[in-house]
Amino acid sequence: MRISDLAAKSGLSPDTIRYYERIGLMPQSVRDGGGRRSYGAQDLAWASFLQKLQAINMPMRDRLEYSRLRARGDATLRARREMLETYRAALVARQAELAGLVATLDAKIIHYHEMEGTVEDDGSPHSHDRGGCAAPLDRPGGRPNAHAG
Repeated sequence: MRISDLAAKSGLSPDTIRYYERIGLMPQSVRDGGGRRSYGAQDLAWASFLQKLQAINMPMRDRLEYSRLRARGDATLRARREMLETYRAALVARQAELAGLVATLDAKIIHYHEMEGTVEDDGSPHSHDRGGCAAPLDRPGGRPNAHAG
């Protein structure tokens, strides 16, 4: 496949693929008779994985190290696994943090629905307004806080 196909299928841009080849993150591509880069299924799998490493915010130095370890073969399986486990643990922690943030926003949204009179007693939103609602109170003590949301 050509570089444009590899880019479309892997999620990396052609410029990124060329850059990765220059710095050794990807192996040099085979060239066809016309001198154009030609890639196979293994290149696609590796490029797709590199895109995932980028998406988890793995720094370039660590991606390069991982690539060097990979190039050395099975003798580095443990080191590669441990590196991925470290990033996985960070992702799981971030996932928990994001879940907490979503829960905080959900609670605040429900709070506003309740204050607007647009939530039934069972917590489900409804469309009629009960009227007479005061301004949202976001601080302890019942005083409006313009900065809290």
